[in-house]
Amino acid sequence: MQRFNNWLFNRHLDDDERITLYVHKHWLLGVKVLFWPTFAFLAGWFFLYAAPIRPVLLICTLWSIGSIVWWIRNFLDYYLDAWLITDHGIIDVQWFGWFHRSSTRILYSDVQGVSYEIKGIAATFLRYGTIAVEKISTGSAVSLEKVPHPRAIEAEILKNMENYLHSKNLKDAKRVQDILANVISRELSLEDMKGKH
Repeated sequence: MQRFNNWLFNRHLDDDERITLYVHKHWLLGVKVLFWPTFAFLAGWFFLYAAPIRPVLLICTLWSIGSIVWWIRNFLDYYLDAWLITDHGIIDVQWFGWFHRSSTRILYSDVQGVSYEIKGIAATFLRYGTIAVEKISTGSAVSLEKVPHPRAIEAEILKNMENYLHSKNLKDAKRVQDILANVISRELSLEDMKGKH
């Protein structure tokens, strides 16, 4: 499954970025969207079993091909609408059809807050809800609904955000230290040159 996820989602990553968590909608939603294409496929073959004649075979074959395409399209629509939680930020990937997809990247330095909501009896018992990330720049929220275990996802985002901001602060401090060292060495060289004249 990891290879399949990497094949589908690695195109959204930067070179030095790694995914720590894939977030999809609850698996029951996947079952719901795949029910009718699966039913249509099985109904076609049941019809062929009931009337095994050549014209019915041709119709069932075409019906099955259509059902399989419908099934694949619904699966991709379910599976490719995902959040990729990386060590740099959150990538919201959306699939709207065969020739229309989009992704939105939110770096941890642009995150103002992370929240989750579990609302309703079914959501409480099946432990799914909505996870939302609020951006500093616009104040708008990006959310993904009906995700399993939203509290665990929130914790993963906050842990990655803390690690990212800590490493960024260390890099920034190192840059400032290098700049100060260069300025001091330049000043000392200038003072040495003034002292010799």
